[in-house]
Amino acid sequence: MHKFSCPYLKGDVELTEEREAHIAENHPDILPEYLPQIEQTLADPDEVRRSIRMSGARMFYRWFEDVRHGKYVAVVVVSDAAPTERNWIITAYMTSRLINGEIEWQKS
Repeated sequence: MHKFSCPYLKGDVELTEEREAHIAENHPDILPEYLPQIEQTLADPDEVRRSIRMSGARMFYRWFEDVRHGKYVAVVVVSDAAPTERNWIITAYMTSRLINGEIEWQKS
């Protein structure tokens, strides 16, 4: 399991082996090659959006010029409430544009 620091959530975000395998299988363009960019996206996102599909989920986005000639890395994080208070990655992928979700925070 990987743990990444996420200042926005004021804690760590987990990437379990099961979720890592899911991402590698369904989005082989991002894992394992771009694991450092997933970490950077959580540490310093360009934008955070609330998921419209899943309550308790946020989408973290960061633009990278050096990822596939310019792409956003999107990391979807679920935050469980008390008593566990756990943040974990459900999926991650690359995209050329941002869609869906209510903007919660943007880098100025």
